[in-house]
Amino acid sequence: MNNSVRNTARLLGAGLRALLVLTVLCGIVYPLAVTGIAQALFEDKADGSEIKDRSSGQVVGSSLIGQTYNLPKHDPDDAEEAAKPDLKWFQPRPSNGLGSNSVNTRYTLLLSGATNRSADNGAVHGRCAEDAEEGTLCAQVIAARDAVVADNSTTGHRVEPEDVPADAVTSSGSGLDPHISPAYAELQVHRVAERNKLDVERVEKLVADHTTGRTLGFMGEPRVDVLELNIALKALTRS
Repeated sequence: MNNSVRNTARLLGAGLRALLVLTVLCGIVYPLAVTGIAQALFEDKADGSEIKDRSSGQVVGSSLIGQTYNLPKHDPDDAEEAAKPDLKWFQPRPSNGLGSNSVNTRYTLLLSGATNRSADNGAVHGRCAEDAEEGTLCAQVIAARDAVVADNSTTGHRVEPEDVPADAVTSSGSGLDPHISPAYAELQVHRVAERNKLDVERVEKLVADHTTGRTLGFMGEPRVDVLELNIALKALTRS
């Protein structure tokens, strides 16, 4: 009987010691070591790839998460009121998952997600018709295309429907993509220049300077981070 109690006590003691050691190693030492290494070697990425406003030095977002650039609502409490884009800024991809407003630190992040609709949702014989059924992906794409054409056509510059790239009318899988294609950025140049009273050439150069090529020269596609581009645009309008 005494041997049984002693054996049980010894096993419990060994288990508690193992629990304590592993708790210290895995719960304290390892996280501190990983955090320390990350902060020492990858400080920017470890802190969430933060982007700061050049003029104020304040964090305004992350290079990994997109934002929307909308005008304030007439009634902030009206959930039915549709947000309207602030056309003096470059606009991101359509999405229901992005945070709100331009170069503003106080934006609220919504849920991430895709439409879960098939690529031919609402299509007839493989093509999206102008009278596509309301609520289908085709109807959304056509409405988005028409809005892009209307928003970006300016005096002396007409955007044609066939010039609208796919990322201008479709959201990414996560709904949080911070990038747009160079083609979509270039399509917005005339409108942004007109709204901010800037020369088109200066805005075109801004886009070119903020275009990132393929990773390692062959992976992915060229892209433009919209938040970084808009921060540079803000600085340009103030210069």
